[in-house]
Amino acid sequence: MDPRILDRLRCPVCGEPLTEATAGTTGALRCPRRHSFDIARQGYVNLLAGRAPHVGDSAEMVAARADFLAAGHYDPISAALSDAATEAAGRLRASPTPDFGAYPLVVDAGAGTGRYLGAVLAALPDAVGLALDVSKPALRRAARAHPRAAAALADTWQRLPLADASTAVLLNVFAPRNGPEFHRVLDPAGALLVVTPDTDHLAELVDVLDLLRVDPDKADRVAASLGGHFTPVSSAVHRAELALTRPEVATLVGMGPSAWHTDPAALATRLAALPEPVRVTVAVRLDVLRPR
Repeated sequence: MDPRILDRLRCPVCGEPLTEATAGTTGALRCPRRHSFDIARQGYVNLLAGRAPHVGDSAEMVAARADFLAAGHYDPISAALSDAATEAAGRLRASPTPDFGAYPLVVDAGAGTGRYLGAVLAALPDAVGLALDVSKPALRRAARAHPRAAAALADTWQRLPLADASTAVLLNVFAPRNGPEFHRVLDPAGALLVVTPDTDHLAELVDVLDLLRVDPDKADRVAASLGGHFTPVSSAVHRAELALTRPEVATLVGMGPSAWHTDPAALATRLAALPEPVRVTVAVRLDVLRPR
């Protein structure tokens, strides 16, 4: 593991610093109190303290997401995040007392395949990155998302395996938000970038395919979950129109939360009735916040 990332990690059991140890061909991270965490052969480290109450996205959902994102359909989201992260890093460098050290750490909490983290690191050549997720299939891909990134199995609802004020930019894209922990790990001059679906995200598909609807109070719920710890800096909605084939629509459905609730046979019947190309609106809100 890149020592610049390892330096920011902490034992999820006792909070002590971690060092890398090797026994035979199996790598591990250990703390001074002898808590040990295995590094999987796929490259991610297991930093769970006990068992997680959920396992995250399935291998099928992760594969669908990897295919859909690799086709570039959500590249506008990557571009918006990269621009916001570049601006945030610029403010950090201009801070009178930047505490993040000689290099910024970008953490993606709920990183999935690591696609967005990789895009941000490409825009920040002096940064390193850490992908956190509870899905092992996702982390197998996130560990390879970028040469300057590492990946760790962690439940983002619990205490994050990071030192206080260790993170310059924290990404949270379509993922759960742990306001107190995000605040703890962010540098006081750092930035939290939150991406959530806007009310008309994928609107053309919701009724015809019987998908889950975006909560109309989503923005208010995001603000409530973070408001006690963060101050809004900016908020913008980014929209794009996609022209998809039916198989691409099936992949889009299969990578999101509707995959847990959709009957495959019924979905196939509804998909077959769609005229091609299928016009789909991508509409997401990007909120930039700073710690209070």
